[in-house]
Amino acid sequence: MTYTTRTAELQGEVYTKAGTLIEALPWLTKYAGATLVVKYGGNAMVSDELKRAFVEDIVFLRRCGIRPVVVHGGGPQINVMLDKLGIASEFKGGLRVTSPEAMDVVRMVLVGQVGRELVGLLNQHGPLAVGMSGEDGGLFTAQRRGTVVDGEEVDLGLVGEVASVNTDAISDLIEAGRIPVVASVSPDAEGAVHNLNADTAAAALAAALGADRLIILTDVEGLYANWPSTDEIIARITTSDLRALLPTLASGMIPKMEACLAAVEDGVP
Repeated sequence: MTYTTRTAELQGEVYTKAGTLIEALPWLTKYAGATLVVKYGGNAMVSDELKRAFVEDIVFLRRCGIRPVVVHGGGPQINVMLDKLGIASEFKGGLRVTSPEAMDVVRMVLVGQVGRELVGLLNQHGPLAVGMSGEDGGLFTAQRRGTVVDGEEVDLGLVGEVASVNTDAISDLIEAGRIPVVASVSPDAEGAVHNLNADTAAAALAAALGADRLIILTDVEGLYANWPSTDEIIARITTSDLRALLPTLASGMIPKMEACLAAVEDGVP
């Protein structure tokens, strides 16, 4: 590569970023000082390029005066570790069936690997991020949940839904200018740690914080109108129409849309 070619590439990147910034200015002005809860997961967690882009975007938001809160899962990393350890795992209704042995792995991967890596990447841009989980500061209390598949109740093991949220500790971090990075595990009232779906955890946290927006990152382009056809994406939808659409969705999309419904019904714009 010649110097001239590389210079041209850099200029192109600068022009692209400048154009993006100009387009984003009205949005950035509108949400200055706002709290945004961002659920991070999927392929963005395993691609180094996407991880870097996500981190840069979160840091950019923070430096523009927006207050991001990141809630993460870690499905791909959990799958890899379970396979390495020979622990069987399956999904039902879009949720991971979690045995006590699998829960140990989920906790280790989310808190000790995924969360730590994300905090480290964010903190390469300054002392910004602080990692925590639903166990820290009493953030979440879980209650065990099942799901319905083909009309029958299914036991998911140590899978929980958020029963309550204590925002004291995380609010202190936000007010101090930090970026909380939250792993989606939580104890129940008796102290047994449960695996939380990160989408539903993010929705519950957004509602409890009175967040101005909940943003859920996906591996696909959006919500498809006629799944499995990918020809049409729904840009806007009412809660009643979305609820009616739920049974037709792919299993992995159902928890995301349920989380969106819960957040909107709890007052998140």
